[in-house]
Amino acid sequence: MSETIASGRAGSAHVDDQPRPGRWLALSVLVLAVLLVGVDVTVLGLATPFLSEDLRPSGTQLLWIGDIYSFVIAGLLVSMGSLGDRIGRKKLLLVGSVAFGALSVVAAYATTPEMMIAARALQGVAGATLMPSTLALIRNLFHDPKERSLAIGIWGAMASAGTAVGPVLGGFLLGHFWWGSVFLINLPVMALLVVVGAKVIPESRNPDPGPWDVPSVLLSLVGIVAVVYAIKEAAVHGFRWDIGLAAVIGVLALIVFVRRQHTLASPLLNMKLFQHRGFSGAVLADLLTILGLSGLVFFLSQFLQMVQSRTPLNAGLTELPAAVGAVGAGLAAGWVARRLTVRVVVAGGLAVVGLSLAGCMTLHGDTGTLALSVILFVVGVGAGFAFTVTADVILSSVPKEEAGAASAVSETAYELGAALGIALLGSIVTSIYRGFGTPAGVPEHAVDAARESLGGAVEAAGQLPADQGAALLKAAQDSFVNGVDTAAGVGAVVLLGAAVAAWFLLRGQELANSPAQAQPAPDAAAPVTGSGSAAGGPAELP
Repeated sequence: MSETIASGRAGSAHVDDQPRPGRWLALSVLVLAVLLVGVDVTVLGLATPFLSEDLRPSGTQLLWIGDIYSFVIAGLLVSMGSLGDRIGRKKLLLVGSVAFGALSVVAAYATTPEMMIAARALQGVAGATLMPSTLALIRNLFHDPKERSLAIGIWGAMASAGTAVGPVLGGFLLGHFWWGSVFLINLPVMALLVVVGAKVIPESRNPDPGPWDVPSVLLSLVGIVAVVYAIKEAAVHGFRWDIGLAAVIGVLALIVFVRRQHTLASPLLNMKLFQHRGFSGAVLADLLTILGLSGLVFFLSQFLQMVQSRTPLNAGLTELPAAVGAVGAGLAAGWVARRLTVRVVVAGGLAVVGLSLAGCMTLHGDTGTLALSVILFVVGVGAGFAFTVTADVILSSVPKEEAGAASAVSETAYELGAALGIALLGSIVTSIYRGFGTPAGVPEHAVDAARESLGGAVEAAGQLPADQGAALLKAAQDSFVNGVDTAAGVGAVVLLGAAVAAWFLLRGQELANSPAQAQPAPDAAAPVTGSGSAAGGPAELP
């Protein structure tokens, strides 16, 4: 009897693992969404100086414009990933793509800081449907682990390509059009994705998903947004009673969320996933890496344009080596991880990024293009290896029916890390920047305006006599560079800590080499072994 059952399972697995026709064409469409998100993030950084001049946001509003997208998307990713598992990942991807394109138009024509913040928040809602859907569809399109590793590498490479295309294309647009044009470039990409994707992407969903628990959706949204808000506000303004209240509300909401998931027959997020050491280690590595990188990246474009006086296009080209390194490393990551080990590739990549950030502590106004290019290229290589392999580990550690929720956890770590990085490291830069002294002869009202932001300093300097304006701008630029150098040092410490954590948490983790290695074992109750997909992948979940 047992032999018959085992034979049936093997036959079913064999059928399920047959290569899906048209999978590479479907992948080429899926990565358009990833390219779009990458472009959208980087062009905003380039457009910040122009946006600041036109909309005149305060320093706090400028930070909100930069991170509200990440706040909202982080709060909704798990919910949207789970929704895609239920209603269909293709359907959710196409609906989200249309909404993202429409909201890009709203952002492009924003007339006030408040309108821009609202548009970015709503883009976060739409964006939450894109990334987990694409990664989950890859999990279901590619059953062969080696093919899936390559597909994930292409997926990651396109995200990196987006960061490269964004600054270059954005720089060209900003040189010829107004800042809102950087959002309108989303429209042709979205149109191509929707029209072609509707025909070539196969639908996939959990065949027995259970209901979508709305209270869990609200708890996860309130919990994550409230906690991130509290951290951001405390970093900028210090502790206040309302900040403490937000933190308490957020923590309580997350505790209730976790407890509720344990009681539901069909939870929004299967908390047992985190008992898999490889899954938890990969998620933690992603979160800490983005936390250490994002704050610095957010201010890099301002450094290049308003300290080194580069044009937007020149700034974009200067940042290009990071994406080139990430693309190459991402495509090779699966192959390298199978010949070395997962933890060597991930921990080594994070350590390389950390050491590169330490090198950024020497940045100054006269730092040459070659030195910047080398540092950014090395950062890209390290990040490309680490992110691609962790994404592979996360997808390989779960049953394909839960791919949407698992992908959403990965993306939540990414977006939460980005929000925290901009909030914490951005606050370090801002607090140091605002401490510059009043240059001799410069009116106090001009200094106060300059302390709001570096863009405000450029504008204030332009309204003063030449010698006073130059003195004010030099003081502001030097203070800004000191802030960026300090933030780079903090980011380096975070990345090196992430490398140490990955070394221990990913011990024994391997990538599967064949479909048979990735199949659940007959004993579905097998305990967590920590040996990853090579020991049975999903079967290791308790």
